[in-house]
Amino acid sequence: MTLDQLRVFIEVAERGHVTRAAEALGMSQSAASAAIAALESSYEIKLFDRVGRGIQLTEIGRTFLREARGVLDRASMARSVLQDLAGGPVGPVSIAASQTIATYWLPRRLADFHTANPGVRLNVVIRNTHDVETAVVEGEANVGLVEGPTDHPALIRKPIDHDHLVLVVAANHPPLPVNPLGELDLRAVTWVVREAGSGTRRGLEDLAKHEGLSLDNLNISLVLPSNEAVREAIEAGAGATVISRHVVASAIAAGTLVAIPVDLPPREYALLRHRDRHETIAQQTLIARLAEANHAVSL
Repeated sequence: MTLDQLRVFIEVAERGHVTRAAEALGMSQSAASAAIAALESSYEIKLFDRVGRGIQLTEIGRTFLREARGVLDRASMARSVLQDLAGGPVGPVSIAASQTIATYWLPRRLADFHTANPGVRLNVVIRNTHDVETAVVEGEANVGLVEGPTDHPALIRKPIDHDHLVLVVAANHPPLPVNPLGELDLRAVTWVVREAGSGTRRGLEDLAKHEGLSLDNLNISLVLPSNEAVREAIEAGAGATVISRHVVASAIAAGTLVAIPVDLPPREYALLRHRDRHETIAQQTLIARLAEANHAVSL
């Protein structure tokens, strides 16, 4: 059994297709098939069932997948230790970041970091807050960046900045309904929101909670998977939303969106890292650089 065979097995298991796995690994389909066949024949087991044009893990395959990932994780850690012993920050760092941070806060900071540390290879994936938390817990990402709450005991959470939320509607939207006290009637507003697990969605949840309500009490017309989709829907007159000022600043300036005065506290940008995983010099250097940005966001 070799590390290369394990890499092929994991890639095929995750993609459910030998050809796609081979393409992702930069090898031929026949070589990938041979690696799987060698594993199965060496131990007289069946790792996959062939179903139509795809393949699915057997029960043995599912059990082995956990172990194979663990072996590659430990091999990667050993490589990182050797790189650290060799000197300065080099090697890969994987980052999982929620949408607002990844789109508006992170790019310039990573560009500056890479200029100062050209030997570090940065890979960023965009996920919602819940999925970022999961990625760091499971070791898929070395560093997580979120604007929503997290509570997993395996993670260390460090505040690094703040963001400001704003309630917006289209410029031509009718006045939002108010209650007899002249306050915004949240239940009578038509809302557009992000998907469950999003830190942006949590902003509206907190606003509703302050009024003794939950999202179930609100009239939600659309649930969309990105900040940009929400902004477009609001500009088209779909209703109201609570969203980062980063996302709508240009639209407010252009006059296509209008901010409605409402008390929305700032939300925290936080960096997540696993408390038990080895951190390479590259990871430590990146974490230190991102932590230096602990100042208020201004637009």
